[in-house]
Formats: sequence, C-alpha cells, structure tokens
Amino acid sequence: MKIVIAEPLGVEKQLLENLKTEFLTKGHQVIYFTDRKDDAKSIIERTNDADILVVSNIPITETIIDSCQNLKLINVAFTGYDHIDLKACKKNNVSVCNAAGYSTVAVSELSLVLALSLLRNTIGMDANTRLPGDRQNYLGMELKGKTVGIIGTGSIGLATAKLFNAFGCNILAFSRTQKNIDYIKYVSLNELLSSSDIISLHVPSTAETKNLINSETLEMVKPTSVLINTARGIVVDSQALATALKIGKIAGAAIDIYEHEPPLPKEHPLLNAPNTILMPHIAYATKEAMIKRLEIVKTNIHSFIEGNLNNRIL
Repeated sequence: MKIVIAEPLGVEKQLLENLKTEFLTKGHQVIYFTDRKDDAKSIIERTNDADILVVSNIPITETIIDSCQNLKLINVAFTGYDHIDLKACKKNNVSVCNAAGYSTVAVSELSLVLALSLLRNTIGMDANTRLPGDRQNYLGMELKGKTVGIIGTGSIGLATAKLFNAFGCNILAFSRTQKNIDYIKYVSLNELLSSSDIISLHVPSTAETKNLINSETLEMVKPTSVLINTARGIVVDSQALATALKIGKIAGAAIDIYEHEPPLPKEHPLLNAPNTILMPHIAYATKEAMIKRLEIVKTNIHSFIEGNLNNRIL
C-alpha cells in the first residue's frame, strides 16, 4: 500500500524515516511532506494515488476524496475530525480513524495554566514590569477553593478536572455521559454556568454544541467568572463573548481555538476584547504529544493493514 503523510506531524525527521523503513520492510511505501499546503489542488497532487492518507487538521473535502481513486483509509492525526467529509468517505467506502488520546495531557495542562494566568493576570503584570513599572496595587486570586465547571467529561475533560481537583478546587460537570468519580458533581448546564468561578470547555464540535456559549448562556455566568476554551472554536459565539467581556458580564476569557485556524482576521471581535488571553491553537502542541500521536498513527495503520482498525470513526 502507498501511505501518504500529507502534512508535517511535528516530529523529528528521523522518526519519520524510521516509520518509512518499518513499513518498507513489510512491502509498503511511505511518502511524507514537511510543509503544509491546504488548498485542494495541492492536496490532490500529493494524495491522488494514496491507499492510506494521514492528515492532521487539513480539511479533506468531497472533491479531494472523489479524486483519490485508491483511497481506503484517512488516518486523522488529530482528536477532532469535523474537517473530514464523512459523507463523502462513506460514499466512496473510505474508512476513517483518529488519534484519540494523544493530546490529553497537553490540553488539560494548558487549560489549568490559562486559568491560573487569568486569575493572576500574568500577561498584564509582565507588561507592567516591562514599562518599567510595578504591580500598581493589583491583587490576583488563588485557584484553591474555586468552583470549576467542566463542560464535557471525555478523557480531556476528566484529566482537566483531576488537575483542578489537585489544586483544591470544587468540581462541577455537565456532560451527556456521566462518570462515577467522587470529586465530580454533575449538574445541569444552567447550574454549572451560574455557580462556577472557572468554566472550562471540553466538548466536540457537533450540531448540539455549536454556539453553546452565546449571549443567552453568558447571562447566567457570574461577572467574576472566567472562561477557558481549549475545545472547538464553534462552541463559543465569539461576538457574544467579546460583548460580555466589554460590558463586564464576565471577568475574563482564555481562548486557544477559533472558528478558523489563526492567523485571525483583523476584525475578529476577540482581538479587541479586554481581559483575554488569545493563543494560536497550541493546546495539543507539545513534543511529547507529537511523539505519542505518531505512535497512534502507526498503530492505526498496522491495524488497518491487518484487517482491523483502531480508533475507528467510520
């Protein structure tokens, strides 16, 4: 089989060469690219004769899938897969799998860091010091004793809850599937929003989660609360959040993911919103996570060739 890795996977070249050699000994060809091109023409040129396609978050449309006549598997080196046209995959009998779990530690740790950064205004205090200046009588807040609302208790949500619990926080949760964990109290979404000091989002991109955080739900939030989004961009109505921040309806927000991948357009509402930390989609991006991801991708390919499929989506 011809295996095409159509975009960089964030690991050292030697690891990709090792992967190439490993599959070559089993009679399979591996081609990898070290630059990213996400226009349909370039993707088709790279992948049109692939049996197995590996991508991270490049959108794979119906046009691309229809053009890849040999394609049997799309191996998504990512947790989310809403950028893959699953209907087109089904029509063309193309299987889909993902790299579930590779970034659990990375995303949960950044969620905690962003909450601490908001509570202690680390970015603002860094700016003051560089003026040069002093703390200007600023008083931050401690994490211990705060109520943290976790929306979505999949693997990342649970890992995040565990970290906050270790810092002495009270944990509330809202999720379609509830887990029996002694330090987590499941409540309604309304109760979570109105009771939490920190709201951390960990839900997938679905029709039900689109604009889950909007002008109406933000009305339920305490004006002293902060919001963390390391989940999916469409979960938050950016304009509604920016408005809530400007009028003091919510104390702060830390956002790692948006409606589209950064760079953000100059008119994006959050760029001018106060008390925000805006990250360029880095929650998953650690060296350890990239290595773990490559291992999952490799295992997925082996299982598919052997007649099974790990992490199956379709």
